[in-house]
Amino acid sequence: MVHYSGALLDSTFAALSDATRRGILARLARQGETSVSDLAAPYKMSLPAVSKHLRVLEHAGLVSRQKDGRVHRCRLRAGPMKDAAVWIEHYRQFWEAQLDSLARYLEDSATQDPSIKHGTHSTQQQRPKSRAASKPRAKKAASRDRIQRFELERP
Repeated sequence: MVHYSGALLDSTFAALSDATRRGILARLARQGETSVSDLAAPYKMSLPAVSKHLRVLEHAGLVSRQKDGRVHRCRLRAGPMKDAAVWIEHYRQFWEAQLDSLARYLEDSATQDPSIKHGTHSTQQQRPKSRAASKPRAKKAASRDRIQRFELERP
């Protein structure tokens, strides 16, 4: 397995956890270098609020910002997303292997027991309720009776 910096992955996933930040990244991917005001245009929020989102993206290494006079321009840096995608891919492969194994097991079970295939096999038999299952109700009823008696005895 490839080893990653936990802090880098944490900051990448934290940055990607917000829909606004994902939207900003998508816009940068489509348009390339873009000004902060252009990035803020589709959102009903102030420029300082968008700047806070950009700072989170910068901290995660997903965006670089350069100042051109009074205009701040942002550019996508996709490297951290690639690292996150590789990390996710490892677990996708793991779960696919697990699901493939489960599918093979179910197929083998179906060929060995034909009743499973036709849905006639019951995996759980009906059992009578135990006394332990009814005790909480009995306790609740007894508690309710004590409260009612106490209320009746009060002056």
